[in-house]
Amino acid sequence: MSAPDRCPCGRGEPYDECCGPLHDGTRKAPTAEALMRSRYSAFAVGDEEYLLATWHPDTRPASLDLDPEQRWTRLEVLSHTGGTPFETTGTVEFRAHYRYPGGHEVLHEKSRFVREGGAWLYVGTA
Repeated sequence: MSAPDRCPCGRGEPYDECCGPLHDGTRKAPTAEALMRSRYSAFAVGDEEYLLATWHPDTRPASLDLDPEQRWTRLEVLSHTGGTPFETTGTVEFRAHYRYPGGHEVLHEKSRFVREGGAWLYVGTA
């Protein structure tokens, strides 16, 4: 896994100042949207460990097998409900663009998040 200069999450900040500290455990995501963006970035940089660690244990798979041919190219956050530092649930609707040999696709999802023990966790689709 190599760190990009600009964070893949689309905020325009350097990776080491944006999602990098979440990936290395230095900081926790303050909102559901921040967690969703950091998870998108984890897909982009191939950080399976972070993806599993931020997945709620009730819905987390035993393992992940990310496709090294898949390139995440752009994230669009469409809407969110709840998910602030003062709430315990939230949703984020987004479009994640990716390409792979032979094509370009878009994943459109509305994700559910919960905050437990001070940490936001991905639960699944809403």
